[in-house]
Amino acid sequence: MEQYDSRVDAYIGKCAEFAQPILRHLRELVHRASPQITETMKWSAPFFEYKGILCHMMGFKQHCGFGFWKADLLPDPHQILQIGGGEAAGSIGRITSLADLPDDDILIWYIREAMAIKDMELPKSPARKAIVPKPKPISINEPPQYLADLLDQQPEAKAYFYKFSPSQQKEYITWFEDAKTDATRQKRLTEGLQWISEGKTRHWKYK
Repeated sequence: MEQYDSRVDAYIGKCAEFAQPILRHLRELVHRASPQITETMKWSAPFFEYKGILCHMMGFKQHCGFGFWKADLLPDPHQILQIGGGEAAGSIGRITSLADLPDDDILIWYIREAMAIKDMELPKSPARKAIVPKPKPISINEPPQYLADLLDQQPEAKAYFYKFSPSQQKEYITWFEDAKTDATRQKRLTEGLQWISEGKTRHWKYK
């Protein structure tokens, strides 16, 4: 795959004037971190890949966002991460100018740490598959009990959730189930149920 993607150039060119230098700078930093990182477009936004999705950026009407795909696993010695994203749709908060970004060396360090996490992920092997039981498939008609209980407590969210298509329901359930810790799951549930009660799908930020 090519390191640069012309669709990212087109995306930046269509963003608000204030956002363009921010997005160009973020793009430059990602590639300075490693020439092994490549670009693509997913959910109508630029994503950067290294052994899978690594990070992403996006431009909105009044701010930009930059997020790490597995931000909850990253060390955070400089306290720049805002896990959960909120309305900024990223990991480092609302970015309205270049001054809002961490120092270049700091952000590059985080990008390389995210790559290191990817390097540590164990490849799946036939032998491992043979001895590890397959996870129970996610049932769209039967969400996890904890989610069903929460939806019962929030009738508006429940009504919207069951109006979503099966794939949209699965996106939320998978997001909740993939949380590595109870604390992370709780944050996702709090944020996700708020979105659901507003009729928003899991990836509404990128549409």
